Amino acid sequence: MPGRKFADGEVVMGRWPGSVLYYEVQVTSYDDVAHLYTVKYKDGTELALKESDIRSQSAFKHRKSQSSSSSPSRRSSSRSRSRSPGRTGRGRRRSASQSREHKDDKKKTIQETSLALPVLLLLVCWFKPSENNTKRYNGEPESTEKNDTSCIILEQKLKPDLEIKRVLEQYSLRSRKDDKKKEEIYSEKKTFVAVKPIEKVPTKTKELEFGGRIGTFMLIFLLPATVFYLLLMCKQDDPSLLNFPPLPALESLWEGRVFGVFLLWFFLQAVFYLLPIGKVVEGLPLSNGRKLQYRINGFYAFLLTAAAIGVLLYFQFELHYLYDHFMQFAVSAAAFSLALSIYLYVRSLKAPEEELAPGGNSGYFIYDFFTGHELNPRIGSFDLKYFCELRPGLIGWVVINLAMLLAEMKIHNLSVPSLSMILVNSFQLLYVVDALWNEEAILTTMDITHDGFGFMLAFGDLVWVPFVYSLQAFYLVGHPITITWPFAAAITALNCIGYYIFRSANSQKNNFRRNPADPKLANLKFIPTATGKGLLVTGWWGFVRHPNYLGDIIMALAWSLPCGFNHILPYFYVIYFICLLVHREARDEHHCKQKYGLAWERYCQRVPYRIFPYIY
Repeated sequence: MPGRKFADGEVVMGRWPGSVLYYEVQVTSYDDVAHLYTVKYKDGTELALKESDIRSQSAFKHRKSQSSSSSPSRRSSSRSRSRSPGRTGRGRRRSASQSREHKDDKKKTIQETSLALPVLLLLVCWFKPSENNTKRYNGEPESTEKNDTSCIILEQKLKPDLEIKRVLEQYSLRSRKDDKKKEEIYSEKKTFVAVKPIEKVPTKTKELEFGGRIGTFMLIFLLPATVFYLLLMCKQDDPSLLNFPPLPALESLWEGRVFGVFLLWFFLQAVFYLLPIGKVVEGLPLSNGRKLQYRINGFYAFLLTAAAIGVLLYFQFELHYLYDHFMQFAVSAAAFSLALSIYLYVRSLKAPEEELAPGGNSGYFIYDFFTGHELNPRIGSFDLKYFCELRPGLIGWVVINLAMLLAEMKIHNLSVPSLSMILVNSFQLLYVVDALWNEEAILTTMDITHDGFGFMLAFGDLVWVPFVYSLQAFYLVGHPITITWPFAAAITALNCIGYYIFRSANSQKNNFRRNPADPKLANLKFIPTATGKGLLVTGWWGFVRHPNYLGDIIMALAWSLPCGFNHILPYFYVIYFICLLVHREARDEHHCKQKYGLAWERYCQRVPYRIFPYIY
C-alpha cells in the first residue's frame, strides 16, 4: 500500500471540487482506509480530497518561473531558425512582401492573444464562486484583496494553451500527418481544460452521536420500553410517576388479527403512494451529484384514507377497536419496525459506497444498525425512507386520534366529544395536514439529506409518532378534563402563534433553498458561504437560528394544555420535544460549523440565540 505524501499541518495547493482552480489549504488529517486528505481552506471550509487533487506549492512556483523564463516570442523565433513549417522542400525563400505580411500577421496574433488573456482572466475572477459576489447583493463591502491565487494559477494554465493555439494558427501546415498531429494536440489540450467534476467519496463516520456504540445499544431497548410504559400509565386511574403500572401478561400483548390489521394499513398506504397522481420533483443533490425523484402525493393519500375511514364508519365499523387493542397495535408496529430495520441493514451491506449515509458509515454494527447505514434505500422507484417519513405513521396518528374521540364518546355516553378532545384533535389535525400539504419541504430536512434509514427512523416513524404523539388524546379517554371557553380561546391563540412561526419560517427557508434568485426573496439578506449556499440573517432566521423549532415547541405546549394540570404525563410530549429539538439543534450546529466554516461563525455572531430568544 502506498504511503501518504503530505503530512499533517503542511500547507499545499488543493483543487476546489468541480473546477480547475487550486487554492492554498492546510492538511489536517489523512484517512488510511479511503486514502483521502482532510484539508482546510482559508475561510474555514473543510473538504476531503484525493492525493491527485493536491499539489505542493513548489510545483506552482516552478511552473510560474518556467513560463516566465521563455516568452512566446522567443520560443517561436527559435523554432523558425531551426525549421520553418511554411518553408518548401527545395529551400526556396519567401519574397519580401510575404515576409512583411507574415510578420504583420504574427504581430497581430500576439496582440490579440495578449489582449484576450487579461479579459479572460478578468471574467473568470469576476464569476469565480467567491464570497464577494454574494456580498454585492447584500450591500456588504467587497474584498479589496488583489493577490488572488486562483487567478494566478489559471493564468499559468491558460498561457500554454494560448501559445499552442497561436502557433498552430500562425503557420499553414500542409502535411496531412502534421494536420493530424495538430488535431491530436488540440484535442489533448481541450481535454486537459475540460476537467470533470470530482465525485465526493463517502468516508467513514468518525464522530459518533447518541452516545456511540453503547448509547445506541441502550436506545434500541429504551425507546420501545418508554412507549409501552407511557401507554400502560395512561390506563392507570392514577397516572402519577410514583405509581408504576403492573406488567401485563406476555400473551396479552400479541394478537395475530391486530398484526394483520397493521400490515393491511401499511400496505394500503404503500398502494396510495404508488398511485400516479401528484407531481414528481427532484431532491437535493447527493454526494455524487445525482438527484433522486420523488412523487408528491401525500395529501391525496390523506384524502383517500379519509374516504376509506368514512366508508367504514358508514357501515358501522367500530373504530374504537383501536382503543381497546392499543397496546397490541403498538407491539405489532414495534415488531414490524424491528424486522424492517434488519432488512434495511442487510441490504445496505451490498449498497455502493456512494449510497451510504454520511452519519451511519462507522463500521460498527450496532451504531450503523441504529442510525441507518444506507441513505436512500429504494425498491425500484419506491423510496422506503421517504414513504415511512410521512405516510403510515403521520396519517395513522390522525386515525388514532379519531378513534380516541369516538372511544371517549362511547365510554362516557357523550353525544358530542369534550372540548378538550376537540382542541387536541383539531390542533394535531392541522399539523398533519400542513405537513402533507407541504410535503416537498421534507426533502430539505436532515432526516432525508443526512440520516440513513435504520432502526432510529423506522421505529420513530412507525411507532413513536403515532403512539406517543397521540398520548394526549389517549389520556383524555380515561381522564376527562373540563375546560372553560376563555381558557380554550387562549390555548387556540397560543397554537395559532406557534403555527404561524413554524410555517412562515419553514416557507422562508425552503423557498430560499429552492431558488435563492427568486424576486420575491429579494428583501432577504444572507451571509455567503464557500459551498455556494447562503445563510439567512433576516426574517425569522435573523431572530433565532431555528425559528421553526420555536414554533414547534409552542404548538406542543398548546396540545398539552387541554389535558389540565392534574398529572405531568400528558406533558411528556412537550418535555420530550424540547429535549429532542435541543439535541437536534446541537447536531445542526456541529454539522453547519464543519460545512460552512467561518461563515457559520459570522452567522452565529449575527444571530446569537439558538431557539429561545434572549434565553437560549
